[in-house]
Amino acid sequence: MTHLPIPTQTAAIEPHRETANPALVYLASLPSPESRRVMRSALDAIARMVNPEAAVETFPWASLRFEHVAAIRSVLMERYAPATANRHLSALKGVLKAAWQLGLMSDADYMRAVDVKGVKGETLPTGRMLDASEVAAVVAACKADSTPAGARDAALLAVMLAGGLRRAEVVGLDVDDYNPETGELTVRHGKGRKERIVWLTNGARRALNAWLDVRGREPGPLFMPINKGGRIIPKRMTSQAVYNVLRKRAEQAGVKPFTPHDMRRTFASTLLDNGADLAVVSKLMGHANITTTARYDRRGEEAKRAAASLFHFPY
Repeated sequence: MTHLPIPTQTAAIEPHRETANPALVYLASLPSPESRRVMRSALDAIARMVNPEAAVETFPWASLRFEHVAAIRSVLMERYAPATANRHLSALKGVLKAAWQLGLMSDADYMRAVDVKGVKGETLPTGRMLDASEVAAVVAACKADSTPAGARDAALLAVMLAGGLRRAEVVGLDVDDYNPETGELTVRHGKGRKERIVWLTNGARRALNAWLDVRGREPGPLFMPINKGGRIIPKRMTSQAVYNVLRKRAEQAGVKPFTPHDMRRTFASTLLDNGADLAVVSKLMGHANITTTARYDRRGEEAKRAAASLFHFPY
């Protein structure tokens, strides 16, 4: 593609010194490894729009001005859905703020550069909700596995489906975060470093307690890797390992593949469908705004059709 008209060098930046690189300063300020991964990917994409060989560490971020950011916004609008484009712009504005705070941009240049508006528009929601038969099939696949992995994976499903946890939150759990007597589970590594309490009841609580019977109650990570020989490895699972577990169990159960976030969507949609208050669901999911929670609702077109049928047209 044609390179955007943005300077490729600037004397103001020393690209190999982290303390003077606004992108690295910005990324270091983010609260979680997952946030840093996502925003770094966005910044990588922006840098490559200008120069296919550019990198976050060497790109001259402090040289960007209003016209450059406007050009980047235009390309983002063409390439991505509005939400993704705005996430990229948010990362870019965060870097520009860091450049200003480091004294690499003047007040006027910074204020003009970040004055670019967000991308408007709305797309159909992504992801899906698992129906009850799919959930039952995946749980049955775990229960059919007599190795420790079967108990662990059933407990993983319980925490994600009945607790609404993100996969990064799941791998951050420790044994001491859970009370097996009450089902109270404290999420200490939530997005934005916000702690919250969720509750596991009935089958979900039984599944997690069964895993603890296999794992043992000694302190440490709640969920651990298990090798091919069935031995529990005393260390923390990775987020990618959780994704792999879900993919494996979906295949065994013969259901359409689903993602960790589909499980959060299923959690939210199921509670809302059964009459739970939106504000309460929002707190359980760790959302600061109920508008965010509403976007997780995947009850589908059937719910809309049923709602529409409440209007009677006298013909």
